[in-house]
Amino acid sequence: MPPTVIPVILAGGKGERFWPVSRRQHPKQFLCLDGSGFSLLQATANRLLPMTETWDSLWVITAAHLADGIRQQLPDLPESNLLIEPEGKDTAPAVAWATLEVAKRHGESAIAGFFPADHWIADEAAYRQTLVAAAQLATEKSAIATLGINPTFPATGYGYIEQGDGVGQFDALAAYKVARFTEKPDQSTAEEFIASGRFSWNSGMFIFPTGVMLQEIATYAPEIMQPLQARGVDAYADLSKLSIDYAVMEKTDKSFVMPVDFGWDDLGDWNAVERLLKSPDNPNVEMAQHLGLDTTGSIVYTTDDDELIVTIGLEDVVVVRDGKATLVVHKSRTQDIKKAVKALGADPNFKHLL
Repeated sequence: MPPTVIPVILAGGKGERFWPVSRRQHPKQFLCLDGSGFSLLQATANRLLPMTETWDSLWVITAAHLADGIRQQLPDLPESNLLIEPEGKDTAPAVAWATLEVAKRHGESAIAGFFPADHWIADEAAYRQTLVAAAQLATEKSAIATLGINPTFPATGYGYIEQGDGVGQFDALAAYKVARFTEKPDQSTAEEFIASGRFSWNSGMFIFPTGVMLQEIATYAPEIMQPLQARGVDAYADLSKLSIDYAVMEKTDKSFVMPVDFGWDDLGDWNAVERLLKSPDNPNVEMAQHLGLDTTGSIVYTTDDDELIVTIGLEDVVVVRDGKATLVVHKSRTQDIKKAVKALGADPNFKHLL
């Protein structure tokens, strides 16, 4: 009988690079970006529910200002399974607190899985089979198993994981010790990584026995674990802001990687919409009423079905309308949307648009 995975959805992100549609109270994980009719959060819950069979074993951790939105989006989620952070402190405190709570209910041998709320998965059956294999790896090796996405191009926007020694196959999927985690590389380094055949993209998905992760956080980030053990969520104000990669994964000797293929995108910015929805018979990606004259390679999006967007002579441009805000940006500059959001936040005349 394969071990059961208790999923925890990380749903506190901001999604600033999807402004103006992604706002503080309605961030990226609440949006439908693939035309499916489900938000990214709802799609994440839907593909994890077959692992648990009921909502009782599915957890969500989120920021306080998003809690009501989570309740609206996932009305069947038990209130006791919604963990509300009083303030965002990155993923290390979130993983530590949620793992403590899962261990209290299910024990330290329970297998927990942590999954970002804003990813897109193509083959959900293959995805779930991968999670079963990762749970077997985590159980047999007392490991923190991470899913590495087999890269399809030398991406500079993703972190990478280097494979070390092989440790065997689990449900026909190969697993390796992690040699190292590395941050987003430049173009030439990314090309070297791909050519070596030893690197996969860091998906940010982790599967582990709760007791193993608690011990590793206690060892490598005691400044996070000790206050949470003593005071629970009341300790948040005193916690450091750390990612789980930096706090634990780059230091532990219990990390293993399973390179996988199931069709994945982390939907980092508006260009991801083109990757999902581009069709050969349309020169643009349109999620709007759009009249385009001599417009190619562009993404056009509006939240109001009654609005018409007309473009003339544009190439490789993103146009997004939401309420009283409009974004026009070249596709090569979508990473700079975060800079624009920061500038809006610094101007009292525009803070209401965040």
